[in-house]
Amino acid sequence: MEADLVQHAGVAYEAIPAAGVHGVGLRTLPGNISQLARGVFASRRILKRFKPDVLLFTGGYVAAPMAVAGARIPSLLFVPDIEPGLALKFISRTSRVIAVTAEESRKYFSTNKVLVTGYPVRDDLKRWTKVEARKILGLHATKPTLLVFGGSKGARSINRAVAANLNALMELGIQLVHISGELDFAEASTAGKNLSADHQSHYHLYPYLHEEMGAALASADLVVSRAGASALGEYPAFGLPAVLVPYPYAWRYQKVNADYLASQGAALILPDEKLTSDLLTTVHTLLANPSRLAQMGAAMSHLAKPNAAAEIGQLLRNLATGRGASHG
Repeated sequence: MEADLVQHAGVAYEAIPAAGVHGVGLRTLPGNISQLARGVFASRRILKRFKPDVLLFTGGYVAAPMAVAGARIPSLLFVPDIEPGLALKFISRTSRVIAVTAEESRKYFSTNKVLVTGYPVRDDLKRWTKVEARKILGLHATKPTLLVFGGSKGARSINRAVAANLNALMELGIQLVHISGELDFAEASTAGKNLSADHQSHYHLYPYLHEEMGAALASADLVVSRAGASALGEYPAFGLPAVLVPYPYAWRYQKVNADYLASQGAALILPDEKLTSDLLTTVHTLLANPSRLAQMGAAMSHLAKPNAAAEIGQLLRNLATGRGASHG
């Protein structure tokens, strides 16, 4: 998936062999370690050819081979989620600077190398006002707008909960922008075709959005989504209240992200197992209470750090020119 996104942006891309070692079975572990070793050698070849002045890591086990191969090169580790995973903690040992999204992350590192930069958000996401964004997506100018988004690959439990409640959701008098992911698009399309003609006109289904993702975020009054790292940057940038559904079948980082946003008064948490039964009530309660929605939106906006990308960029320039972690 990352390869497609990077190449779509017109950036040169090279893959590195890698595999996870945390939580894998004993049968798989030797092969994964061997894959990581191959990744180290591949990384060394890339470094020898490319000769970088500085390295930027954003996490995941894929970065581990390059962190080993480039241990002597100044590097910056950006921690997108509130809690770092095992790979990030490993990479942090050789990183000169650790940039984090929120102050809450500082407690996970026993070092003074941590700087709070915020989560970098693409400039082009905010190119439209709410009025312009709704025109771009063909939405009604004033109708309450719900955005449902499962991440770049979609989220099956969220998609199916929407399908189970779709007619009742549309009966709330809303318009729904639903980004289903490619895998569930056909199933979601079938659910949409079962709506009345009037409701179909206010149900806007997409498998995925690239450039128009900013329009979807700007259009929305409320979002229902997973609690991946992007929620820590994009929702604050738009002051967008959220109902967060942490992914329950992986490391707890999404739960920690959701807990953080909820503790700030910016989001509600809806457990995955209660999605189908509680989605309608949760959405209705919030959209029927504009003052509460406004309070959540203000709390979300308060978390925004619009200069995050520029600050991380400056830190990288400082490292590349030998000025360490100082700001300039």
